[in-house]
Amino acid sequence: MNEIKYNPIGIVHTPFKEPKGTPIQPASGRGIEGEIEVFPEYTEGLKDLEAFSYITLIYHFHLSKKSLLRVRPYMDNHIRGVFATRAPSRPNPIGISTVKLMKIHKNILYIQDVDIVDGTPLLDIKPYVPEFDRREVKKIGWLEKRIHRLPVSKDDGRFVAKQ
Repeated sequence: MNEIKYNPIGIVHTPFKEPKGTPIQPASGRGIEGEIEVFPEYTEGLKDLEAFSYITLIYHFHLSKKSLLRVRPYMDNHIRGVFATRAPSRPNPIGISTVKLMKIHKNILYIQDVDIVDGTPLLDIKPYVPEFDRREVKKIGWLEKRIHRLPVSKDDGRFVAKQ
């Protein structure tokens, strides 16, 4: 298979200057504000986006260390398969976050519920549509007994690449 390459369409700006201390999901970053700077050549693609309350951001975990197939995820002390977690150290370090879209001014998107490190390269934006994206969930695996920890869980630096 041929190599796949993506180019960023923008940069995410947030109050979090390093992974350590960053909320681990948008639900634990509730109310935290950020901005997305969409590069000028992609601004035209923002047309009609302001009509959506939430957007899903797809981004590159640019600070995560080399891919691991087994990790000790946040909110757990057991080693798990990386695909059963949302850990940033992955074969393709791609992150997703659904955030609240507050407003758009030119090429700047103002967002809330941020769980992303400042300077993160943005790969894509998709509108969140509940009828497309929401599912009835009957099980959440190993998180079942740990999900109550989410509101206070923060990145502890375990997946950051050593500089």
